Amino acid sequence: MTTQANQPDSQNADDTAASPGPRPAPLKYLDAVRGILDHLESTQLEAVEAAADLVVHALRNRGVLYCAEIGHGVQQDFSNRAGGLAALKTFTFSFNLPDKVADCLKDRPRPEPVEQDLETIRLAVRTGNLRAGDVLFLGSVSGRNRKPVELALACREQGVKVVGLTSLAYTAKVESVHPSGKKLCDVVDVVIDNGAPYGDAAVDIAGLDRRALPVSGVAMDVAGWMVWGRVIEKMAAEGDPPTVFMSVNRKDGMDAYKASLKQYQDRGY
Repeated sequence: MTTQANQPDSQNADDTAASPGPRPAPLKYLDAVRGILDHLESTQLEAVEAAADLVVHALRNRGVLYCAEIGHGVQQDFSNRAGGLAALKTFTFSFNLPDKVADCLKDRPRPEPVEQDLETIRLAVRTGNLRAGDVLFLGSVSGRNRKPVELALACREQGVKVVGLTSLAYTAKVESVHPSGKKLCDVVDVVIDNGAPYGDAAVDIAGLDRRALPVSGVAMDVAGWMVWGRVIEKMAAEGDPPTVFMSVNRKDGMDAYKASLKQYQDRGY
């Protein structure tokens, strides 16, 4: 016969069985991404607006919108996309100098010091189609690396406006490796803080001795689309919207895509 005193024990057992276990990594990652979205909404709308203003001014005045390396190939999500700006062009370059010499001659002194990676960037900026009044977006999560800092400096010297996507929390804890000692946030016209944590990884997983699952890619992507959306909105409100691609996989999509390309070629935006 069950006594009255045993009933609370049975209830406690039911409560224990029903209690949730540790939050799994997929849900933790979604939590981290929601934190990024909240950060962008609550702190970065002013920067997004400033960046959009630069782009609109450029497109209205025969300027070009470029996007260089954002980080981990994120910039490719902005280029030639359904629902995206036809005016956005990627800024990429390469340099190949096949002048191999004998091993015993590789240590010959140069007449002056040369940092080939930085010189290549300046060559690309000087000899490409970048012009004063254009706008270039680029990114570095930590903000410390040589190439994005050099690209920003070289562009601004040419009168190109530069928007930098970076993590200010990360930047605050690292040293620059650029010869100037400057970080990306120091050398751009507009800074968009993507909100990624120091080290980028955002999720603690039991049994792992470090955080996992970076959030900067999501942050960079969303921040970019926020800017492009504001550009479209502002230009549409003026009665002359920019060319926006439609998916080629919709009915008559390829014809619409070709028409959009022609419109872009004729207007430049």
